[in-house]
Amino acid sequence: MKAVVYKGAFQVSIEDVPDARIEQPTDAVIRITTTNICGSDLHMFEGRTSVEEGKVLGHENMGIVEEVGPAVTRVKVGDRVSVPFNIACGACRNCETGWSSFCLRMNPTEGMDGAAYGYANMGPYDGGQAEFLRVPYADFNLLELPAGTEHENDFTMLSDIFPTGWHGVELSGQQPGDTVAVFGAGPVGLMAAHAALIRGSSQVFVVDKEADRLALATRIGATAVDLSKGDPVQQILDATDGIGTDRGVEAVGYQAHDPSGEEHPELVLDNLVQVVRTTGGIGVVGVYVPEDPGASSDLAKEGRIPFQYGQFFAKGQSMGTGQAPVKRYNRQLRDLIIAGRATPGFIVSHELPLEQAPEGYERFDKREDGWTKVLLHPGQAA
Repeated sequence: MKAVVYKGAFQVSIEDVPDARIEQPTDAVIRITTTNICGSDLHMFEGRTSVEEGKVLGHENMGIVEEVGPAVTRVKVGDRVSVPFNIACGACRNCETGWSSFCLRMNPTEGMDGAAYGYANMGPYDGGQAEFLRVPYADFNLLELPAGTEHENDFTMLSDIFPTGWHGVELSGQQPGDTVAVFGAGPVGLMAAHAALIRGSSQVFVVDKEADRLALATRIGATAVDLSKGDPVQQILDATDGIGTDRGVEAVGYQAHDPSGEEHPELVLDNLVQVVRTTGGIGVVGVYVPEDPGASSDLAKEGRIPFQYGQFFAKGQSMGTGQAPVKRYNRQLRDLIIAGRATPGFIVSHELPLEQAPEGYERFDKREDGWTKVLLHPGQAA
């Protein structure tokens, strides 16, 4: 089968790889209809992770069940499904308590709880930027979708970024009527803003410097804050009579940089500590890694991010972090899409055949104007 394969920093290629197949009785094989390039894939693309060359990428996947193992009883051949990026067993302590993102059994990497498709340090699993994908523990992991092709661009966000944005807002402790500051208007940040508005926030600020992304934030009813035009903290404080926001969401991660492009991994955390009011909450869903050899400082290379913890403590703020347990949210979010209450597909800018994935990676990584979210459709003609 054809697949997107990591070849080294700034290099991916389309190659023939072994077909996905049933390896365990609880497996299913999915024929991929849509698979997305995620902002977190760019960390690997830029050579800023330990991902091995030859890895098949892609953790945002959906498609049609092609084959099931003999122990699969709920999912059937022909079902249209969303594939959470978390690979979970469904029976360990964390899975049983709703933390499928930190499954204790599926990742053999030392020191890492939680597994995912096609990603650095998240286990030996191939990704779904390919024609087919093997899904372990299919009955537990797969989410059934209505048959057909309706809402394809909305449903494809259910595998990761819509639940992740929702999780960031949840981690912040947001309540109806709260004001929320979202730093980062990439796909996850825009999903966090969309989630906060659906959940009843009175005002949502979205901070970024890319005009196309800020325009999307405005389109869904958020207040755009252009950090290239001045200190975003001061802009938000001015807009809130000096009070700040009730909640904040970090949707940038460890490669945060200032308007000049210089990296400061603590930048967004510091800004959120300043902009969120006393006793407010912060949800961190931007990716941070235990080690970053390409970081701008010796501490950051060791995964140590010296943010303004003293001020954070003095303000009595709370912070939640970590990858989203997609299964905790995806059924409800699916139903919000079906009901017309959620439209996460608004961020889609480009739909490409699998063969054009290298171009999609390159242009998305360069933040070219208008390249806000790239979907790949295996089987689509070039």
